[in-house]
Amino acid sequence: RKKKGNELILVLSFVCFFVFFSYVYIIGGEESVPHSRPYMAALIIPVEGNTSLCGGTLIKRNWVLTAAHSIVFLGAHSLTGKQQQQRIKIIGRYGHPQYNEKTMENDIMLLKMEKSAKIDQHVKCIELPSTSNDVEAGTQCLVAGWGITDNKSRNISTMLREVNVTVIQRSVCNDENHYKHLMYVTSNMLCAGDDKGGKDACVGDSGGPLICNGKQRGIVSFGAKSECGNQRYPGIYTLLTEDYLAWDGGWRTMKAL
Repeated sequence: RKKKGNELILVLSFVCFFVFFSYVYIIGGEESVPHSRPYMAALIIPVEGNTSLCGGTLIKRNWVLTAAHSIVFLGAHSLTGKQQQQRIKIIGRYGHPQYNEKTMENDIMLLKMEKSAKIDQHVKCIELPSTSNDVEAGTQCLVAGWGITDNKSRNISTMLREVNVTVIQRSVCNDENHYKHLMYVTSNMLCAGDDKGGKDACVGDSGGPLICNGKQRGIVSFGAKSECGNQRYPGIYTLLTEDYLAWDGGWRTMKAL
């Protein structure tokens, strides 16, 4: 969660579901250097008179990548400070047709904007992987967002924040001491956190990027409700697999429009 300057605000009819599995914010991190994550998009979602928040990334001048359970706000550092903003209407939403809100499989969505964002020092596109190789356990990655910063608070961060997390083996995340009786972490997902806890994404960070070695490799998806930062329940991310990168209804649609 960081950055000032040009931001994009996209409002859709989707909602972030706050059920047993909570859809994510930054725990144990620090405020990002202003404008250092120029690909970040904040997704502002009106829900029954209130406002919900998710994250996303600018991948093309008129396309944003996010989670299927989320909906957009581009290039901001502060959500409340006075700054120049780009407010662009969303005209198309391409959620994965096999998205399952119970298992969280295929939690990925593309948003088409009415016009292209102006690319400058505050707004840039993120680099996607050129291959779909898995991310090895032990890899240190970065996650960023404007979500809440502790489990007791329901207030989002007004400044972009980020934290480093480590990829964990799926077999560990699926064992008795972790998600076994709650949810299954599949090969289309990544599990990342800290073995001592205290570092995680959480409510409000959903749809934001998991960045490994300078490229986006995952999308913030879910975690155990009210357990953000708990080492027993690391954050779960949609992995940008070969199937997703070749997704007919998404990427090819994007290239054709």
